[in-house]
Amino acid sequence: MSSAPQSEGARSAHRKAIALSFAAAVGGFLFGFDSSVINGAVSAIEGQFDLSSTVTGLVVAVALLGCALGAWGAGRLADRIGRVKVMVLGAGLFLFSAVMSALAWSALDLSLWRFLGGIGIGIASVIAPAYIAEISPAKIRGSLASLQQLAITVGIFSALLSDQILADAAGGAANELWLGWEAWRWMFLVEAVPAIVYGLLALRMPESPRYLVAKGDVDEARRVLDSVLGPEEGVGDRIEEIKRSIAVDEKNAQLGSLRGQGFLGLKSIVWVGILLAVFQQFVGINIIFYYSTTLWQAVGFDESQAFLVSTITSVTNIAVTFIAIALIDKVGRRPMLLVGSAGMAVSLLTMAAAFTQGTTTVDAAGESTLSLGDPWATIALVAANAFVVFFGATWGPLMWVMLGEMFPNRIRAAALGVGAAANWLANFTITLTFPPMLSTFGPAVPYGMYGFFAALSFFFIWFKVSETKGKELEDMTEEVRHRG
Repeated sequence: MSSAPQSEGARSAHRKAIALSFAAAVGGFLFGFDSSVINGAVSAIEGQFDLSSTVTGLVVAVALLGCALGAWGAGRLADRIGRVKVMVLGAGLFLFSAVMSALAWSALDLSLWRFLGGIGIGIASVIAPAYIAEISPAKIRGSLASLQQLAITVGIFSALLSDQILADAAGGAANELWLGWEAWRWMFLVEAVPAIVYGLLALRMPESPRYLVAKGDVDEARRVLDSVLGPEEGVGDRIEEIKRSIAVDEKNAQLGSLRGQGFLGLKSIVWVGILLAVFQQFVGINIIFYYSTTLWQAVGFDESQAFLVSTITSVTNIAVTFIAIALIDKVGRRPMLLVGSAGMAVSLLTMAAAFTQGTTTVDAAGESTLSLGDPWATIALVAANAFVVFFGATWGPLMWVMLGEMFPNRIRAAALGVGAAANWLANFTITLTFPPMLSTFGPAVPYGMYGFFAALSFFFIWFKVSETKGKELEDMTEEVRHRG
């Protein structure tokens, strides 16, 4: 991940940092898996419990509210009991949710188990980027933090693949598979395997050195830093830098909290993090993954091909994440975010324009179908995939990287939690509002709105977001001081 010459000691230490980052990123895998596993089970659950479309939507979306709660509380909890213990807690919630969702006897209790699983997702979304940022050498921190998004995309793909395999084996998600259980129950139970793996890995991981210094365990912090930085990185100097930054923060209680002179009494830097998180969802990326059937049918795909198309999109999302990993520590965060905003805006507005050229037909049952003729069908399909490429190579991973880097030591976990909670609430808002917007206005209006937010995010990055490439995390304290 770095082209600079290194000693064997430095290479060994960096390999340790990479291994720990991969282990922490397993939480991102569960994050992606749990948020997508419901997709293959929705129709079967709806039929099993005789649900209306509204109740079904709430069963799907309630996990997102759990995510927001988990993210909001995870940061503060991590500051009290440590990053590793919170990872273990998240793994436990994942495991419990997987087993109980498989045993669900009604929509009500399934919603409860999904909500608890959502809390686990929210915890993972905060702790993984925070931990990776705090144990990574500055030179490769961006690449390692991008592993979180890579794991999320692999988790999404794995959930789609797992759902399809189980549904095919049973002849349908609603049909019995093994032990008298329907296939949709096994879809949830499969999640127990990565949940156990995540918990076991977390139990073997060292605690964050910055948390250890804050709690007074300097010797253990020095041991951890020495194992991930190597002999050439000046571990003693790094310990002193962490001590100084914590001491400076403790002299001013305001720097140890999120309160400041900004809007609604929050620090300005916290608002920058919140808006980064909100913009990442307001461009509508999850609409492509959650509600893509309308788009694919409009451009000529049969409904039976939906899984193939979703798989292609998911694989594309995984592939382009490697672009971010390769470029982030060379090009920097800010230029990549600007390119991503511009590319997403053009792609989304092109999709919106293409859908204005669609033709709506109504069948005998009164159901309407949108179709696009050439060349608009091809234009919409290319634009949709271009949108996924621009998002996956920039805003997808970089938002989590920035949230893990941009805050000073004393508020990092808490501020990251607030940002992640805002991300999940934005996800919930977009997921819940797309169906009524689609039925009322057609796809052109929502995709046009997402394009507007993508364009707006360009100016937000240009005027409000500072570069964090190559900066030590201890230096972020001064950044906060300058921002107010």
